Amino acid sequence: MPDRTTVTHQAAVAQEGDSTDAADVAERTGAGGPRWRPARVEDAPLVTGQGRFLDDLDPLPGTLTAAIVRSPHPHARIRSVDLSRARRHPGVTAVIGPDEVLAALRPFPLSVTTRMPYFPTGTDKVRYVGEPVAVVVASDRFVAEDAAELVSVEYELLDPVVGVRTALAEDATLLHEDNGSNVATDRTFSFGEVDRAFADAAHVVVGEYDFPRYSSVPMECYSVIANWTEDSAGPSIEAWANFHGPFTMMPVMAGALGIPASRVRLHVPADIGGSFGIKAGIYPYVVLMALASKHARTPVRWSEDRVEHLLASSSGSDRMMRFEAAVDANGTVTALRTDLVDNVGAYMRPPEPSTLYRCYGNITGAYRIPAVAIRARAVVTNTMPTGLNRGFGGQQLYFGLERLMDDVAAQTGLDPVDLRCRNLVPADAFPYETPTGGVYDSGDYQKAVALAVDNADMPELRRRQAEARERGELYGIGIALVVDPSGTNIGYVGLATPAEQRKPGRDKSGSTEHVRVSVDMQGTVTVMLGSVPQGQGHATTARQVAAKRLGLPEESVRVVIDMDTATTPWTVTSGSYSSRFAPLVTSAVVQACDRIAETIKAAGSVLLEAAPEQLELAEGTVRVIGDPSRAAQFRHAAGVVHWDPAALPEGTSARLYEEAAFTPNAKAATRDEKINSSLCYGFVAEVVALRIDPETLEITLDRVSSVHDAGTVLNQTLLDGQVYGALVHALGGAMFEEFTYSEGGQPTSATFLDYLCPTSAEAGFPLVTDHVVSPSPLTPLGAKGCGEGSSMSFPAALANAVTDALSPHGLQINSLPVHGNLLHDLLDGARRPA
Repeated sequence: MPDRTTVTHQAAVAQEGDSTDAADVAERTGAGGPRWRPARVEDAPLVTGQGRFLDDLDPLPGTLTAAIVRSPHPHARIRSVDLSRARRHPGVTAVIGPDEVLAALRPFPLSVTTRMPYFPTGTDKVRYVGEPVAVVVASDRFVAEDAAELVSVEYELLDPVVGVRTALAEDATLLHEDNGSNVATDRTFSFGEVDRAFADAAHVVVGEYDFPRYSSVPMECYSVIANWTEDSAGPSIEAWANFHGPFTMMPVMAGALGIPASRVRLHVPADIGGSFGIKAGIYPYVVLMALASKHARTPVRWSEDRVEHLLASSSGSDRMMRFEAAVDANGTVTALRTDLVDNVGAYMRPPEPSTLYRCYGNITGAYRIPAVAIRARAVVTNTMPTGLNRGFGGQQLYFGLERLMDDVAAQTGLDPVDLRCRNLVPADAFPYETPTGGVYDSGDYQKAVALAVDNADMPELRRRQAEARERGELYGIGIALVVDPSGTNIGYVGLATPAEQRKPGRDKSGSTEHVRVSVDMQGTVTVMLGSVPQGQGHATTARQVAAKRLGLPEESVRVVIDMDTATTPWTVTSGSYSSRFAPLVTSAVVQACDRIAETIKAAGSVLLEAAPEQLELAEGTVRVIGDPSRAAQFRHAAGVVHWDPAALPEGTSARLYEEAAFTPNAKAATRDEKINSSLCYGFVAEVVALRIDPETLEITLDRVSSVHDAGTVLNQTLLDGQVYGALVHALGGAMFEEFTYSEGGQPTSATFLDYLCPTSAEAGFPLVTDHVVSPSPLTPLGAKGCGEGSSMSFPAALANAVTDALSPHGLQINSLPVHGNLLHDLLDGARRPA
């Protein structure tokens, strides 16, 4: 995280005419100068060593330990697996391999119709280095790992497929022969008069861009405890995992196990050591450990080490993409063509192809582009399978789109900021519907861009650039704008299947979130969340929202966030992903608390001899509106409900226990392939200025100006943390982090010696943060998500800045990460004679 001393400006700008009181915004956000901000309630246990991570828990006595035998080859046919020596090793209880997996499990249900079956281990073949082949269960980890070395696997080596271009080649080796191709999904879409726009265009701008695969690098790697039991109703699985959702994976796990979802019980501890998408990929290991438990006849624990994690857990998908823009003589983009190809690794592992479609509704970004054509493909390669990673879909999309907008500016001779502003969705156009069906709920993009540019002090940056270039130095300024989707409509996954193949009545839509709120006889409020946090401060915000809604001090509200699918309120879409907490979870908290409030007012009417509609909740009391002297304690009103329910007004339920489900009005994809793929759409404008040392080619960030519109700000401290965290996460993908493979398919970044992550030294850049407020009309509090925005915008802004720095040499940055080796190769190539 950047040092707080590098933050030089913070303010809230309320949109003119909105429903947000400017003074209230200043109070809630800290605008107008430093002010005390309450600490997160999650922090004290973490900083005092009282966190409850899975390795700290021992829920079942007699739990044994598992070690996994993994493939050393990227692509090979499994000829035989001999488990006998490992089974005879002292201390070993069970060893399972492909035969046991095939006998007990079904392939995981896939999101698309393709002949690429996926099991938690290799069965017929291994398709990436690190793919599980066998599991050894023993008395402790040392014994298990020793015995794992005794498992003998005979492989027939096959040619590996590494990279998208290799996978698409006509003569490419097939990973899944029955599919007949390495293409797992291939869809085309067209909206508006695309061909006419290109035929009439004054300029056609084409760009080809590559986005890398990288990870979230959580502090705690994957961890699972699983227990298989059987009774008269059949087998059941109880498991503990540091899994953050989405809980769409619950039926996927049940489907592989061949049992009802009701027979799978999952616990998620309060602390999961970070995720930001990556731990959605843990579910195959939950199934694998459940099977190991079945054979061991005892609970089984498995904890992933760092090498295993970097080899075989999950990553964001790398993407090869081509963008084409039709542009008129005034610099207006009239149509867009995109060709997106995601490398999903060895298998189309659910929830993929989510990365291709998550930003379907906002594929035109912040721009009023009336026509768009899309080709969306996913290919398999002999690399680790992909999945969710902070900003998934948006990282890839906006790198291509925002690099394209700079290319359009260059070809039309316009300033990159001016070019963007000419094409922005205007403030009076909201709600704005995109050609693909997205409905942007609110915003003022022009205001946010102007604020980002002003805060960056563009004249000063241009002066620095001119002086640097006079000295022969490289200095660049870049900008990127992104529409930030939050509250996913899971119906977008259906777009991977053609409309005519989607079965009536089998559509998916929406993204419901449940919460449970109760009040005990002493007036203490308990809020139970179905959302699994990963450090964002869910408990702090939920407590704050509930307290304000019920007129209580925050100390009177406690929040329970331990997930147990047998007792916690949840839905199939629950989880901590796609920035859903602020728009969805808090909305459900509001609904439940408002119902509680009505019952408390009814009870208060008994104590105050006033009609419930004449009462309000404030300062820990129920009081008469306009006459605060006539008041009763909140806890006394709660006591009436618990102890004297007969005294309640007729028709009032003696119930201080409410469960609410907030369900946005999000529909499935239409027959003409349109969908509003998210509930809310925020906005980010980011300006990056940087220097490149002419001798060492080291990049130094000179200034970053970041402006966010996340709707109503619920907690300024947490918003700041999300912005800083997303920036540093993006810094990793933009300049340091990348999963790389040799031509032979061997990983070349399987340790932190080769997989480089930014540290506090790299993150201490000069940063100016700011925000505008355009409340969403679709959520009770007006809140939108905010946790992913800069992870989408910063990589593109940095690439545009480096391209600007290299422009005297006629060079462009069309792939990431940007580092000294890349710059050396580019500059060296430019210096060579043609």
